[in-house]
Amino acid sequence: MTKTKRIGILTSGGDCGGLNAVIRAVVRRARDYDMEIYGIKGATQGLMNRPVEAELLDMKKVSGILRYGGTILGTVNKGNPFAYPMPDGSIVDRAEEVIDGYHKLGLDALIGIGGDGSLAILRRLAQQGNMNLVAVPKTIDNDLGATENSIGFNTAVTVAVEALDRLTYTAISHSRVMILEVMGRDAGHIAVSAGIAGGAHVVLIPEIPYDLDEVCDRLMNRALRGFNFSTMVVAEAVKTPTGEPVRYTNSLGQTLYGGIGQYLGDQISSRTGMESRVTILGHVQRGSTPSPLDRILGAAFGVAAVDLISQNKYDRMVAWVNREVIDVPIAEAIAQYSAVDIHGTLVRTAIGLGTYVGEIDQLIS
Repeated sequence: MTKTKRIGILTSGGDCGGLNAVIRAVVRRARDYDMEIYGIKGATQGLMNRPVEAELLDMKKVSGILRYGGTILGTVNKGNPFAYPMPDGSIVDRAEEVIDGYHKLGLDALIGIGGDGSLAILRRLAQQGNMNLVAVPKTIDNDLGATENSIGFNTAVTVAVEALDRLTYTAISHSRVMILEVMGRDAGHIAVSAGIAGGAHVVLIPEIPYDLDEVCDRLMNRALRGFNFSTMVVAEAVKTPTGEPVRYTNSLGQTLYGGIGQYLGDQISSRTGMESRVTILGHVQRGSTPSPLDRILGAAFGVAAVDLISQNKYDRMVAWVNREVIDVPIAEAIAQYSAVDIHGTLVRTAIGLGTYVGEIDQLIS
């Protein structure tokens, strides 16, 4: 008789819409191959803990989770096992504990759902510890170059557009400039997509420099033409005109993006006399009910990941390319960073709609 394969699955990095769709699809597809799926709690931390924190997932446990935000397995975006911060302040390599946890569970393979950072760590663990790894791309930033879409991106854009729609009504009612600051790390995919879908008049992204005087002139010209409001979307990694990123340090000593929207709002008000208000969307973009597209993508990725394991194809990441699921080497996937294409359709569309997206001529001249 053929031995039943025992497959682990974990979610790592920041949460987002669509993670549970992947988990559900993996469990449902695994039935066709008589595989057992073990959900690992808290990403690599679950494999590090003793006893290992994992549970057998069956159809009942994944019933109804398709529409849930977040992840039923829990996740972490800190605590790199190769440089793990201990309570006494020391840094310890605990990679072997994670690897040992994989083998203690008797796993034949591991499905890791994460972004470039998480997948780089998981692949290093797999290479060091003889672990069979299949990866699923997840990042609201959509900056993994080997896939056109990653889990969570569409949901984040949907939330941003809904926020911009609501802010537009208030902008009209109060004759204001409304500025929406969105996440995306160093890429402007969320900002430019939400800006087009939400009808923003100015969209600023890290990939394109901007002129603050030109931004103010655009807003003033709208007012002179009889429009009593304007809306802006700005990506969190956009810098000040002097080239400085706007960051803050939290109580844990972590330096994070945040505040460029307020900076721009203050500058616009002082230069134009126009009243501005700023909304920093933040983690609202992560915690939403997943969009239909992210549910579909999660389902397709989950099925494809199990199919790869059935074929004993490891060290691969599933990806969405030309409306199909393909698989690529994980090393290749995490090496391809995808910023917004300044020559691409979305930027051209925004410009064609009359949206100010920065000094694009400086980059293409």
